[in-house]
Amino acid sequence: MLRIHFSGPDLGRTRLTAEPDPLWETAASLHRLQTKRGRGTYAAWLRFACEKLNDPALARTVRHLLLPLFPRAAYFPDFLTPAAASEGLSPGLEAIRATPSARVAAEVEQLTRVVTSTPRGLTRLAAAEHRSELTAGLRAYYDALIAPHEATIRTRIEAERVFRTRSLLGRGVEDMLSGLGPGLRWRSPVLEADHPTVDADLHLGGRGLRLVPSYFCWGSAVVLADPELPPVLVYPMRHERAAATADIADADAVPLTTLLGRTRALVLRASATGATGSELARSLGISPGTVTFHTKALRDSQLIASVRYATSVLHTLTPLGLALLAANATRTRANSGGRRPSRPAAGMDLDHE
Repeated sequence: MLRIHFSGPDLGRTRLTAEPDPLWETAASLHRLQTKRGRGTYAAWLRFACEKLNDPALARTVRHLLLPLFPRAAYFPDFLTPAAASEGLSPGLEAIRATPSARVAAEVEQLTRVVTSTPRGLTRLAAAEHRSELTAGLRAYYDALIAPHEATIRTRIEAERVFRTRSLLGRGVEDMLSGLGPGLRWRSPVLEADHPTVDADLHLGGRGLRLVPSYFCWGSAVVLADPELPPVLVYPMRHERAAATADIADADAVPLTTLLGRTRALVLRASATGATGSELARSLGISPGTVTFHTKALRDSQLIASVRYATSVLHTLTPLGLALLAANATRTRANSGGRRPSRPAAGMDLDHE
Protein backbone atom coordinates (compact mmCIF):
# COMPACT_ATOMS: atom_id res chain seq x y z
CA MET A 1 0.00 0.00 0.00
CA LEU A 2 1.10 3.54 -0.75
CA ARG A 3 0.29 6.19 1.85
CA ILE A 4 0.35 9.85 0.76
CA HIS A 5 0.54 12.26 3.69
CA PHE A 6 -1.06 15.70 3.37
CA SER A 7 -0.60 18.84 5.43
CA GLY A 8 -2.95 21.84 5.35
CA PRO A 9 -0.90 23.60 2.63
CA ASP A 10 -0.85 20.37 0.59
CA LEU A 11 -4.64 20.32 0.44
CA GLY A 12 -4.62 23.88 -0.88
CA ARG A 13 -2.02 23.00 -3.52
CA THR A 14 -3.64 19.81 -4.79
CA ARG A 15 -4.73 20.20 -8.40
CA LEU A 16 -6.37 18.13 -11.10
CA THR A 17 -4.82 18.07 -14.56
CA ALA A 18 -7.01 19.59 -17.26
CA GLU A 19 -5.68 17.58 -20.21
CA PRO A 20 -4.60 13.99 -20.86
CA ASP A 21 -0.91 13.50 -20.18
CA PRO A 22 0.46 11.92 -23.39
CA LEU A 23 3.50 10.27 -21.80
CA TRP A 24 1.61 8.80 -18.85
CA GLU A 25 -0.99 7.49 -21.33
CA THR A 26 1.85 6.05 -23.41
CA ALA A 27 3.33 4.33 -20.35
CA ALA A 28 -0.01 2.91 -19.24
CA SER A 29 -0.89 1.71 -22.74
CA LEU A 30 2.45 -0.12 -22.99
CA HIS A 31 1.52 -1.83 -19.72
CA ARG A 32 -1.77 -2.92 -21.30
CA LEU A 33 0.25 -4.75 -23.95
CA GLN A 34 2.04 -6.74 -21.25
CA THR A 35 -0.84 -8.15 -19.23
CA LYS A 36 -4.20 -9.85 -19.54
CA ARG A 37 -5.65 -7.61 -16.86
CA GLY A 38 -8.26 -5.25 -18.28
CA ARG A 39 -8.33 -6.93 -21.68
CA GLY A 40 -12.12 -6.95 -21.75
CA THR A 41 -12.23 -3.19 -21.32
CA TYR A 42 -9.50 -2.46 -23.86
CA ALA A 43 -10.30 -5.27 -26.30
CA ALA A 44 -11.03 -2.99 -29.28
CA TRP A 45 -7.90 -0.91 -28.69
CA LEU A 46 -5.78 -4.06 -28.32
CA ARG A 47 -7.04 -5.35 -31.66
CA PHE A 48 -6.20 -1.98 -33.21
CA ALA A 49 -2.75 -2.02 -31.58
CA CYS A 50 -1.99 -5.51 -32.88
CA GLU A 51 -2.83 -4.39 -36.41
CA LYS A 52 -0.52 -1.38 -36.12
CA LEU A 53 2.26 -3.52 -34.71
CA ASN A 54 2.32 -5.53 -37.91
CA ASP A 55 4.57 -2.72 -39.12
CA PRO A 56 8.08 -4.24 -38.70
CA ALA A 57 9.86 -0.98 -37.80
CA LEU A 58 7.29 0.00 -35.17
CA ALA A 59 7.18 -3.53 -33.77
CA ARG A 60 10.97 -3.53 -33.44
CA THR A 61 10.92 -0.21 -31.59
CA VAL A 62 8.22 -1.38 -29.20
CA ARG A 63 9.78 -4.80 -28.55
CA HIS A 64 13.42 -3.79 -28.15
CA LEU A 65 13.19 -0.24 -26.76
CA LEU A 66 9.84 0.78 -25.30
CA LEU A 67 8.68 -2.40 -23.55
CA PRO A 68 12.05 -2.88 -21.79
CA LEU A 69 11.95 0.77 -20.61
CA PHE A 70 8.30 0.61 -19.49
CA PRO A 71 8.00 -2.84 -17.89
CA ARG A 72 4.87 -3.65 -15.98
CA ALA A 73 6.87 -3.92 -12.78
CA ALA A 74 7.47 -2.14 -9.50
CA TYR A 75 9.64 0.45 -11.26
CA PHE A 76 10.28 2.23 -14.52
CA PRO A 77 12.42 5.37 -14.91
CA ASP A 78 10.88 8.66 -13.78
CA PHE A 79 12.57 10.67 -16.53
CA LEU A 80 10.22 9.01 -19.05
CA THR A 81 7.17 10.85 -17.65
CA PRO A 82 8.33 14.45 -17.08
CA ALA A 83 5.97 17.11 -15.75
CA ALA A 84 6.44 19.05 -19.00
CA ALA A 85 4.28 16.46 -20.78
CA SER A 86 1.24 18.04 -19.11
CA GLU A 87 1.70 20.76 -21.76
CA GLY A 88 1.71 18.25 -24.63
CA LEU A 89 3.73 15.53 -26.29
CA SER A 90 6.40 17.77 -27.83
CA PRO A 91 7.31 19.55 -24.56
CA GLY A 92 7.41 16.16 -22.84
CA LEU A 93 9.76 14.67 -25.43
CA GLU A 94 11.99 17.74 -25.27
CA ALA A 95 12.19 17.33 -21.48
CA ILE A 96 13.30 13.70 -21.96
CA ARG A 97 16.05 14.84 -24.35
CA ALA A 98 17.14 17.52 -21.87
CA THR A 99 17.33 15.21 -18.84
CA PRO A 100 20.81 15.32 -17.30
CA SER A 101 22.88 12.32 -18.37
CA ALA A 102 23.77 11.41 -14.78
CA ARG A 103 20.10 11.13 -13.85
CA VAL A 104 19.30 8.97 -16.88
CA ALA A 105 22.23 6.67 -16.09
CA ALA A 106 21.16 6.30 -12.46
CA GLU A 107 17.53 5.55 -13.30
CA VAL A 108 18.37 3.04 -16.02
CA GLU A 109 20.78 1.34 -13.62
CA GLN A 110 17.99 1.15 -11.02
CA LEU A 111 15.74 -0.40 -13.66
CA THR A 112 18.32 -3.12 -14.37
CA ARG A 113 18.44 -3.92 -10.65
CA VAL A 114 14.64 -4.19 -10.34
CA VAL A 115 14.04 -5.98 -13.65
CA THR A 116 17.01 -8.25 -14.19
CA SER A 117 16.00 -9.05 -17.78
CA THR A 118 16.46 -5.41 -18.83
CA PRO A 119 18.83 -5.21 -21.83
CA ARG A 120 22.15 -3.74 -20.72
CA GLY A 121 22.29 -1.81 -23.99
CA LEU A 122 19.75 0.67 -22.60
CA THR A 123 22.57 2.29 -20.63
CA ARG A 124 23.47 4.06 -23.89
CA LEU A 125 20.50 6.39 -23.23
CA ALA A 126 22.69 8.29 -20.79
CA ALA A 127 24.23 9.89 -23.88
CA ALA A 128 21.96 12.66 -25.13
CA GLU A 129 22.43 11.71 -28.78
CA HIS A 130 20.92 8.27 -28.14
CA ARG A 131 17.86 9.82 -26.51
CA SER A 132 16.83 11.18 -29.90
CA GLU A 133 16.24 7.56 -30.91
CA LEU A 134 14.06 7.12 -27.82
CA THR A 135 11.98 10.26 -28.38
CA ALA A 136 11.52 9.38 -32.05
CA GLY A 137 10.29 5.93 -30.99
CA LEU A 138 7.90 7.41 -28.42
CA ARG A 139 6.47 9.79 -31.02
CA ALA A 140 6.05 7.02 -33.58
CA TYR A 141 4.27 4.85 -31.02
CA TYR A 142 2.03 7.70 -29.88
CA ASP A 143 1.12 8.74 -33.42
CA ALA A 144 0.28 5.16 -34.43
CA LEU A 145 -1.47 3.76 -31.35
CA ILE A 146 -2.65 6.66 -29.17
CA ALA A 147 -3.36 9.64 -31.43
CA PRO A 148 -6.15 7.89 -33.40
CA HIS A 149 -8.06 7.56 -30.11
CA GLU A 150 -7.33 11.00 -28.67
CA ALA A 151 -10.97 12.09 -28.99
CA THR A 152 -12.16 9.17 -26.86
CA ILE A 153 -9.40 9.64 -24.29
CA ARG A 154 -10.02 13.38 -24.08
CA THR A 155 -13.76 12.89 -23.73
CA ARG A 156 -13.42 10.44 -20.85
CA ILE A 157 -10.83 12.53 -19.02
CA GLU A 158 -12.92 15.67 -19.48
CA ALA A 159 -15.89 13.88 -17.93
CA GLU A 160 -13.69 12.84 -15.00
CA ARG A 161 -12.37 16.39 -14.61
CA VAL A 162 -15.90 17.86 -14.64
CA PHE A 163 -17.08 15.41 -12.02
CA ARG A 164 -14.10 15.98 -9.72
CA THR A 165 -14.33 19.75 -10.13
CA ARG A 166 -18.01 19.67 -9.16
CA SER A 167 -17.07 17.71 -6.05
CA LEU A 168 -14.25 20.14 -5.26
CA LEU A 169 -16.41 23.25 -5.68
CA GLY A 170 -19.37 21.77 -3.84
CA ARG A 171 -17.73 20.13 -0.85
CA GLY A 172 -14.00 20.83 -0.91
CA VAL A 173 -10.76 19.05 -1.74
CA GLU A 174 -11.14 16.36 0.93
CA ASP A 175 -14.44 15.27 -0.59
CA MET A 176 -12.77 15.12 -3.99
CA LEU A 177 -9.97 12.96 -2.58
CA SER A 178 -12.43 10.64 -0.84
CA GLY A 179 -14.11 9.65 -4.10
CA LEU A 180 -11.23 9.03 -6.52
CA GLY A 181 -12.24 5.44 -7.06
CA PRO A 182 -11.61 1.81 -6.07
CA GLY A 183 -8.31 1.17 -4.37
CA LEU A 184 -8.03 4.78 -3.15
CA ARG A 185 -9.21 5.79 0.33
CA TRP A 186 -9.06 9.15 2.06
CA ARG A 187 -8.35 8.81 5.79
CA SER A 188 -7.54 12.38 6.72
CA PRO A 189 -4.76 13.45 6.44
CA VAL A 190 -3.61 10.37 4.44
CA LEU A 191 -4.64 9.15 1.00
CA GLU A 192 -4.18 5.37 0.84
CA ALA A 193 -3.63 3.67 -2.50
CA ASP A 194 -3.70 -0.10 -2.83
CA HIS A 195 -0.72 -1.42 -4.76
CA PRO A 196 0.39 -5.03 -5.24
CA THR A 197 4.14 -4.37 -5.00
CA VAL A 198 4.60 -1.07 -3.13
CA ASP A 199 4.60 -0.47 0.63
CA ALA A 200 5.76 3.11 1.15
CA ASP A 201 4.94 6.53 2.52
CA LEU A 202 5.06 9.73 0.47
CA HIS A 203 5.17 12.94 2.50
CA LEU A 204 4.12 15.89 0.33
CA GLY A 205 5.78 18.42 2.61
CA GLY A 206 3.74 21.41 1.42
CA ARG A 207 4.33 20.74 -2.29
CA GLY A 208 0.77 19.64 -3.01
CA LEU A 209 -0.21 16.85 -5.38
CA ARG A 210 -0.97 16.80 -9.10
CA LEU A 211 -3.80 14.36 -9.81
CA VAL A 212 -3.68 12.79 -13.28
CA PRO A 213 -6.66 10.65 -14.32
CA SER A 214 -5.55 8.17 -16.96
CA TYR A 215 -7.57 6.34 -19.58
CA PHE A 216 -5.11 3.44 -19.95
CA CYS A 217 -4.13 3.12 -16.28
CA TRP A 218 -5.73 -0.01 -14.85
CA GLY A 219 -6.01 -1.43 -11.36
CA SER A 220 -3.48 0.51 -9.26
CA ALA A 221 -2.57 4.16 -9.03
CA VAL A 222 1.01 5.14 -9.88
CA VAL A 223 3.44 7.69 -8.42
CA LEU A 224 6.97 8.70 -9.29
CA ALA A 225 9.64 6.59 -7.63
CA ASP A 226 11.77 9.56 -6.54
CA PRO A 227 10.02 11.29 -3.60
CA GLU A 228 12.05 14.46 -4.25
CA LEU A 229 10.37 15.07 -7.62
CA PRO A 230 7.15 17.15 -7.80
CA PRO A 231 4.48 14.75 -6.50
CA VAL A 232 2.04 13.28 -9.00
CA LEU A 233 -0.62 10.58 -8.62
CA VAL A 234 -1.79 8.87 -11.81
CA TYR A 235 -5.02 7.02 -11.10
CA PRO A 236 -7.34 4.79 -13.17
CA MET A 237 -10.74 6.05 -14.17
CA ARG A 238 -13.85 3.92 -13.86
CA HIS A 239 -14.62 1.98 -17.01
CA GLU A 240 -17.89 0.32 -17.87
CA ARG A 241 -16.96 -2.69 -19.92
CA ALA A 242 -19.63 -2.48 -22.63
CA ALA A 243 -19.34 1.27 -23.03
CA ALA A 244 -15.56 1.16 -23.15
CA THR A 245 -15.55 -1.41 -25.92
CA ALA A 246 -17.89 0.72 -28.00
CA ASP A 247 -16.42 4.14 -27.42
CA ILE A 248 -12.84 3.23 -28.33
CA ALA A 249 -13.94 2.47 -31.89
CA ASP A 250 -13.62 5.07 -34.61
CA ALA A 251 -16.39 7.65 -34.42
CA ASP A 252 -17.27 6.87 -38.05
CA ALA A 253 -18.43 3.42 -36.94
CA VAL A 254 -21.46 5.05 -35.23
CA PRO A 255 -23.45 6.99 -37.84
CA LEU A 256 -25.22 10.20 -36.88
CA THR A 257 -28.67 8.80 -37.68
CA THR A 258 -30.76 10.99 -35.38
CA LEU A 259 -31.41 14.59 -36.32
CA LEU A 260 -31.41 17.12 -33.49
CA GLY A 261 -34.68 18.68 -32.45
CA ARG A 262 -35.49 21.45 -29.96
CA THR A 263 -35.43 19.39 -26.77
CA ARG A 264 -32.45 17.37 -27.84
CA ALA A 265 -30.58 20.55 -28.72
CA LEU A 266 -31.35 21.93 -25.25
CA VAL A 267 -30.05 18.72 -23.65
CA LEU A 268 -26.89 18.97 -25.74
CA ARG A 269 -26.30 22.61 -24.75
CA ALA A 270 -27.00 21.88 -21.07
CA SER A 271 -24.40 19.10 -21.16
CA ALA A 272 -21.68 21.54 -22.24
CA THR A 273 -20.59 22.16 -18.65
CA GLY A 274 -21.44 18.65 -17.44
CA ALA A 275 -24.81 17.67 -15.99
CA THR A 276 -26.42 14.64 -14.43
CA GLY A 277 -29.75 13.28 -15.65
CA SER A 278 -31.65 14.73 -12.69
CA GLU A 279 -30.02 18.13 -13.21
CA LEU A 280 -31.03 18.11 -16.87
CA ALA A 281 -34.60 17.22 -15.93
CA ARG A 282 -34.82 20.05 -13.40
CA SER A 283 -33.15 22.74 -15.48
CA LEU A 284 -35.08 21.95 -18.68
CA GLY A 285 -38.40 21.17 -17.03
CA ILE A 286 -38.73 17.72 -18.60
CA SER A 287 -39.25 14.26 -17.15
CA PRO A 288 -36.35 11.93 -16.29
CA GLY A 289 -37.66 9.50 -18.90
CA THR A 290 -37.47 12.19 -21.58
CA VAL A 291 -33.92 13.00 -20.51
CA THR A 292 -32.96 9.33 -20.80
CA PHE A 293 -34.52 9.13 -24.28
CA HIS A 294 -32.60 12.15 -25.57
CA THR A 295 -29.29 11.41 -23.87
CA LYS A 296 -29.33 7.90 -25.36
CA ALA A 297 -29.82 9.34 -28.85
CA LEU A 298 -27.03 11.88 -28.32
CA ARG A 299 -24.71 9.23 -26.89
CA ASP A 300 -25.42 6.83 -29.76
CA SER A 301 -24.54 9.66 -32.16
CA GLN A 302 -21.23 10.26 -30.34
CA LEU A 303 -22.26 13.79 -29.32
CA ILE A 304 -22.13 13.22 -25.55
CA ALA A 305 -20.35 10.84 -23.21
CA SER A 306 -22.14 9.40 -20.19
CA VAL A 307 -20.16 8.08 -17.24
CA ARG A 308 -21.64 6.62 -14.06
CA TYR A 309 -20.34 7.86 -10.70
CA ALA A 310 -21.97 6.08 -7.75
CA THR A 311 -25.73 6.64 -8.24
CA SER A 312 -25.41 9.46 -10.79
CA VAL A 313 -24.68 9.49 -14.52
CA LEU A 314 -22.72 12.52 -15.68
CA HIS A 315 -23.20 13.69 -19.27
CA THR A 316 -20.50 15.75 -21.00
CA LEU A 317 -19.83 16.76 -24.60
CA THR A 318 -17.56 14.80 -26.89
CA PRO A 319 -15.30 16.76 -29.27
CA LEU A 320 -17.90 16.06 -31.99
CA GLY A 321 -20.69 17.48 -29.83
CA LEU A 322 -18.60 20.52 -28.96
CA ALA A 323 -17.80 21.09 -32.64
CA LEU A 324 -21.49 20.82 -33.55
CA LEU A 325 -22.48 23.41 -30.95
CA ALA A 326 -19.65 25.72 -32.02
CA ALA A 327 -20.61 25.45 -35.69
CA ASN A 328 -24.27 26.09 -34.90
CA ALA A 329 -23.39 29.13 -32.79
CA THR A 330 -21.24 30.55 -35.58
CA ARG A 331 -24.00 30.00 -38.15
CA THR A 332 -26.60 31.50 -35.81
CA ARG A 333 -24.52 34.64 -35.23
CA ALA A 334 -23.98 35.03 -38.96
CA ASN A 335 -27.71 34.71 -39.68
CA SER A 336 -28.74 37.07 -36.89
CA GLY A 337 -26.09 39.73 -37.35
CA GLY A 338 -24.45 38.76 -34.07
CA ARG A 339 -27.69 38.92 -32.00
CA ARG A 340 -28.48 36.07 -29.61
CA PRO A 341 -31.44 34.02 -30.88
CA SER A 342 -34.52 33.89 -28.68
CA ARG A 343 -35.06 30.16 -29.34
CA PRO A 344 -33.03 27.26 -30.79
CA ALA A 345 -31.87 27.93 -34.32
CA ALA A 346 -33.83 26.77 -37.34
CA GLY A 347 -32.82 23.26 -38.30
CA MET A 348 -32.70 22.21 -34.62
CA ASP A 349 -36.49 21.72 -34.42
CA LEU A 350 -36.76 18.44 -36.22
CA ASP A 351 -37.59 15.81 -33.65
CA HIS A 352 -40.46 15.07 -31.29
CA GLU A 353 -40.41 16.09 -27.65
